[in-house]
Amino acid sequence: MSSEAKQFYETWAARMSHAKASAPEAARGFGTLFQSTMKEGTLGVREKELIALGIGIALRCDGCMYAHVQKALQSGANRQQIMEAASVAVMMQGGPAYTYLPKVVEALDALEEAQ
Repeated sequence: MSSEAKQFYETWAARMSHAKASAPEAARGFGTLFQSTMKEGTLGVREKELIALGIGIALRCDGCMYAHVQKALQSGANRQQIMEAASVAVMMQGGPAYTYLPKVVEALDALEEAQ
């Protein structure tokens, strides 16, 4: 298991709490946007999380990728669906996204180990 993925999941909540306290208006604004966009709608939460994961991979955003792997699992996606979404990101973005496949696997492994 990647210590990077494990460290992310162990520290993310505390790090974000500190950031939110330091920038409450930005946190409130983003939180409102996130909650209104990522709720159940014509697309389900699972589908939205898989889309967000693909975009996070394509943009090479570690925090986005780790957070949306976790949220995709929480919304009912399974390992195969997450890997398929990651594969779509690779198809759309090429080599830079391909380098994130190991990170997705490590994130899944870290979350499974934590359960």
